[in-house]
Amino acid sequence: MKLNFKSFDLHPDLDRAVADLGFTEPTPIQRDAIPPALEGNDILGCAMTGSGKTAAFALPILDRLLARKRGATRALVLAPTRELAAQIVEHTNEMARHTRIKAAAVFGGVGMAPQQKALRDGVDIVVACPGRLLDHMQHPYARFDDLEVLVLDEADRMLDMGFLPDIRRILAQLPTPQQTLFFSATVPTEIDKLARQMLHKPTVINIQRSAAPATGIRQSVYPVRSDLKPSLLLELLERGLIDNALAFTRTKHRANRLARFLDRHGISCDKIHGNRSQTQRTKALSDFKHHRIQVLVATDVAARGIDIEALSHVVNVDVPKVPEDYIHRVGRTARAGLTGEAFTFVSADEEKDLRDIEKQVGKRLPRRTLDDFDYETSPSERFEVPIRERIAQIRAQRAEERARSRAKAEAKAERQPNAGRERRPAAVDSPPQPRRRRRSKNL
Repeated sequence: MKLNFKSFDLHPDLDRAVADLGFTEPTPIQRDAIPPALEGNDILGCAMTGSGKTAAFALPILDRLLARKRGATRALVLAPTRELAAQIVEHTNEMARHTRIKAAAVFGGVGMAPQQKALRDGVDIVVACPGRLLDHMQHPYARFDDLEVLVLDEADRMLDMGFLPDIRRILAQLPTPQQTLFFSATVPTEIDKLARQMLHKPTVINIQRSAAPATGIRQSVYPVRSDLKPSLLLELLERGLIDNALAFTRTKHRANRLARFLDRHGISCDKIHGNRSQTQRTKALSDFKHHRIQVLVATDVAARGIDIEALSHVVNVDVPKVPEDYIHRVGRTARAGLTGEAFTFVSADEEKDLRDIEKQVGKRLPRRTLDDFDYETSPSERFEVPIRERIAQIRAQRAEERARSRAKAEAKAERQPNAGRERRPAAVDSPPQPRRRRRSKNL
């Protein structure tokens, strides 16, 4: 028998929101996680990006909160990236649209004042990145005395990003929650150990399943020299073979270079990586989601936490070193049952990383070539400037700036030769003082 969302017996206000959002048949993680979560069980779930797990934990939380009187913050969701935290808040508030329940995000890169207000007022659901949450928890307004539900989302990504010590510090300051929901794409030893510490008799979902891309993604590989990767992407775009694309590079420098290259050739694009401010990252994502730009160039900071409807292509301009990162990158397309394509540009020195990915996905990815593309030409500009050369350029630039400052100071000193000398105040004549008569000692 096929399940639908009506089968979960959610609160009527949530049923209305689910219908508004066009949800009909639950995804596998929703089908497996929502019923035990509604019963109050702890959950340990293996869920890939694009699997619909936000609704898998948000709907049971909302249903729980609606059944009781409103109070202070009662649910806390920990997420590894700003983008994922913002996405969870957006989706949760969409599902809570017919209720008075609100979710708020707490992450770095933006001002603390609105977050302070949300925490002080006791917003129902807080979705936080560990570092910024710890900053707030140093102050008395960040209290979680009424906490009922704790969620760890993308736990393995938190491990990769070095957040586990922060998570342990947060857990030490929290009361024991009544329910813990723990989601991870993979369960390495450290994550398994953390889950055992946090969970009580959990319902276990898909833990033995190996990570694999979502269904509906057509994957293919373009062998190409590293220095020709920007030109190949440009050619695919100009021929109309890509509608819109999230293009991944392995470094921030390469992301900047690729974005500048595409912009110079008339492709509307922007970039998102760790050196961009939160305002810049938010604007870039908004422009991409609303189709104001065609290409968003990103590092793996964006591999998890970007939900873009009808994204036609993900392009791995660089092959990721970790197979799980490939899974999360390509999972940005073919979301919500749609289809999409994932192109991977592989140079000769990346073949080993590609073989590791193929072993992970359980098949050899088809190789493709682009007709009439010159794979032997020499590009007019370099895609990547070696780090030593970049450092030398920076040093030369700073030396030039210092030389200009000295020259400017010397020129100013020549124009005003006495400018640097200390000026003494002019002597002021004192009025004559009256002469005092000396008294005789005999008086």
